[in-house]
Amino acid sequence: MMDTSVSFLDSLKDTSDEEAWQRLVGLYSPLIHGWLKRHGAAPGDLDDVCQEVLTVVFRRFPEFRREPRAGAFRTWLRTITVYCVRDHWRKKNRQAKGIGGSDFGEVIAQLEDPESGLSAQWNRDHDRHVLQYLLDEVRPSFTDNTWQAFQRFALDGLSADEVSQELGISVNAVFVAKSRILSRLRHRGQGLIE
Repeated sequence: MMDTSVSFLDSLKDTSDEEAWQRLVGLYSPLIHGWLKRHGAAPGDLDDVCQEVLTVVFRRFPEFRREPRAGAFRTWLRTITVYCVRDHWRKKNRQAKGIGGSDFGEVIAQLEDPESGLSAQWNRDHDRHVLQYLLDEVRPSFTDNTWQAFQRFALDGLSADEVSQELGISVNAVFVAKSRILSRLRHRGQGLIE
């Protein structure tokens, strides 16, 4: 596992860092694949389009600038996905038809519009997926007791007093657990979720 002092996006600056790029593929392949499938892309196109998106991200990453816009990477990835889907169908010289006769081309047009409900859904899906990935990634760095305190307090919504009593630790230890894990998550996910 990579040094925790480096954010996810910063680790990708070195295009020769194979581990960092494998992490990107591991993070974004399921998101892109699942999103396209849920919104009606033809099953035979999913793997090809996903690979095309990640290839473009790799090739063009040196051009990516995350400042000053919040959600810049998420938006950039959405734009690349739209481009790759359209290009994929253009190459196959066919109309974008989805499952059940739905017009997947209309879905892509909505996804391209940053003000559409579908773009807002992309943002929510992206953030939820990335957060779960980051939680899974940082989990091994903390003791079970620290993680349980964080989970019960920050994720499950119990009060610090309830968690303190449940785990037999001080209220201060509950706040410290939350602070330490959130700090790690913020740093690792810097630029991915805003």
